[in-house]
Parts: sequence; C-alpha cells; structure tokens
Amino acid sequence: MSPGSSRSVTDAIRTRHSCRAFTAQPVEEPVLRQLLETARYAPSGGNLQPWIVHVLLGESMKAFRATMAPKVAVAPLGGSAEYNVYPANLGEPYRTRRFQVGEDLYAKIGVARGDKAGRIRQFSRNYDFFGAPAAMFFLVDRQMGPPQWADIGMLLQSLMLLAREQGLDTCPQEAWASWHGEVTTFLGTPPELMLFCGLAVGHGAESAPINELRSRRAYVEEFATFHR
Repeated sequence: MSPGSSRSVTDAIRTRHSCRAFTAQPVEEPVLRQLLETARYAPSGGNLQPWIVHVLLGESMKAFRATMAPKVAVAPLGGSAEYNVYPANLGEPYRTRRFQVGEDLYAKIGVARGDKAGRIRQFSRNYDFFGAPAAMFFLVDRQMGPPQWADIGMLLQSLMLLAREQGLDTCPQEAWASWHGEVTTFLGTPPELMLFCGLAVGHGAESAPINELRSRRAYVEEFATFHR
C-alpha cells in the first residue's frame, strides 16, 4: 500500500471525490493494469461483463491532447452527445442538487454566477482530463441496455475505490459523450461500440481550491425506507 493510501473500503468511499485538478506526477502502466486486474471482479448481470476499456497514458495521452486541443478551443462545451447525461426536464429534488453542486464548485474557484466565460473555461478543462496524466475510456456494445450500463457503473466504482487504496484520485467524466465521434475515431473502435464516459486518473493537487469541494449528500432518512 502506497504512502497516503486508504486502509479500508470505508476510507476509500469517504475520501473519494471527483478530482478536478491533478499534478503532473505520472501513473505507471503496471499500476493502471493492476487496478483493472482487480476491478474486473465487479459484478454484472448474467456475467456479461459488458465493459470495454481503453487506457491512455504517456505518448498516447500526448497525442490525444494534441488532437483535442484545437477542437476544444473552437467548441469548449463540446458537440452533441449520443445520449442525454441528464433528463431534459429534470424535476425536484434532482434539479436543486445539480444546481447546488455547480454553485458550490464555482464558488471554490471564485467564478461568479454571471461570469459565463469563466464557467465555460472551467467546464472545458474536462477535455484536458483536468491535467491528469492518465485516463480511461469506457465503451459499451450498442446492443446493451440500461442494466448493462449499471454494470459498467459498478466497474467504475470499483476502479475509483481501488485507486484511492493506491493513494490516487479520479474523476468520472460523462462530459466526454459530447466528443464521442472524436474519441472513438482516435481509439479506432468499431461503430457497434458506443462511448459511455471517461475517467481521469492521477495524483490530486492538494493545494488546488477546487479539490476542496465535497458535494452535499442527502441523509439516509431522505432516500431510504426501513420496513420493520
């Protein structure tokens, strides 16, 4: 276990957060491979194991960044996604939760509500993986449905907790769905595979104010009913 790593599943869950500022310290391929080697035991309905993962690091990451940088400069919010990350008419309490985490995030970095340009700049950092030295893309066969997407979510959660065990930080990124064509073209994946999301992996910049953000969570009483 590396210095600063978590010592239990509880620690990993409580300390995991969506890191939005990484250091340049590299993450070596054996570390990433070991994360996947362990996470592959995540459950999936019917043991379909519907996840397809592509890993970027080193030269491949440099090449991908070079490919994306001019595109993001023109369209910092990305293009059109193949799926809706959020429902079109998001009701309560979900709408308020989404609004609140956005307000909390921009407050951490001093971007005012009316500073549209500042908010766009921050959002566009998604497409540089927030400076992370390594990343993963998760794809799924188009024949799969919502249950299999949930299976990929379990793989993602397993990876993020294992990363915390190694003293690493992560940021799951559905924002990459807006660049699905560019990503799949770069990866050379066949058309029957659909991009689901990305995952930035690296060492979080502890001094970055944005990494102080911890999203507010509902109490158990708000979402759980105990039948006695």
